[in-house]
Amino acid sequence: MRVNRMLLSTTLVVVALVIQVTVLARLQLPGAVPDLMLLTVLGLAMVYGHVAGALIGFGAGLLADIAPPADHAAGRYALVLCVIGYLAGLIKPDNGQQLRSATGPMAVVVGAAVGSTLLYAGVGALVGDTAARHVGLGGLLFTAAVYDLILAPFTVPLIMWLARRSDNDPLAENQNSGGTDVASGWLSSGTGLRIGAQRSGLRIRAARTRAARAGRIKGVKRL
Repeated sequence: MRVNRMLLSTTLVVVALVIQVTVLARLQLPGAVPDLMLLTVLGLAMVYGHVAGALIGFGAGLLADIAPPADHAAGRYALVLCVIGYLAGLIKPDNGQQLRSATGPMAVVVGAAVGSTLLYAGVGALVGDTAARHVGLGGLLFTAAVYDLILAPFTVPLIMWLARRSDNDPLAENQNSGGTDVASGWLSSGTGLRIGAQRSGLRIRAARTRAARAGRIKGVKRL
């Protein structure tokens, strides 16, 4: 991995871990907990690819395993995020083109939330941890998918954009110059929030209308 990738990935993972432990873990929501660590790994993996995604996932999971108040064996969540990061990185186009639709990444978020919960529970069953059975695996799967899907539009696009900017990816420059990809189109196609685009479109239309009116007024004066 490049140095800038390592620095950005480490920073984002540490920030996500702090927010996860100090804020999200204390919300006491029914069922699962919104997994910001998982979303961070997904965002980086979908930009950097499957190899980097696996390495970032392993490191992020290992930090989560040893960070208090962890109550499970070290390496358990590292294995989960390593597998999830590898699989998420496989959707990165080999030809360097943009992911223009947010449908695929949204499906990845749901699949990752469900898959990570199942894998975590499966590894726990192998080591004798049966907590998932007492809580209810079905409820955990549903709430994990819902919480992560709600949180994803506000985190994954930003993480992907930062990853491309730090990597000097031309896709980030294309996005700034008017190109669209999953990072910029997630909110519009995934949640319907297109406020910024609508405002800019209204401004352009208003400017064109004023220019047309000014042209007609000048034509009348000349006559």
